[in-house]
Amino acid sequence: TNCKHIGEIHKIIKKEFDLPQYYGENLSALWDCLDYYCNNQLTVYITGFYKVSDELNDYMEKIWEVFERVHQNSPNITFEIIS
Repeated sequence: TNCKHIGEIHKIIKKEFDLPQYYGENLSALWDCLDYYCNNQLTVYITGFYKVSDELNDYMEKIWEVFERVHQNSPNITFEIIS
């Protein structure tokens, strides 16, 4: 919520998904780390998705595209945006 820089978004993602130290904080690295993230049923609830600065709206859509691709490859992982 209220992130103003791409780096802030990636730091939150890194923390919440407990991604490895070498996570590159970019869309390719996000895909690499989340593709086949787990084998269990998992629903990821995303808050603040639409509460970033206006300049980041396009980037948030790209993140959502990564989440959709992850779900396509691993249907057991779903992503849901909540207020």
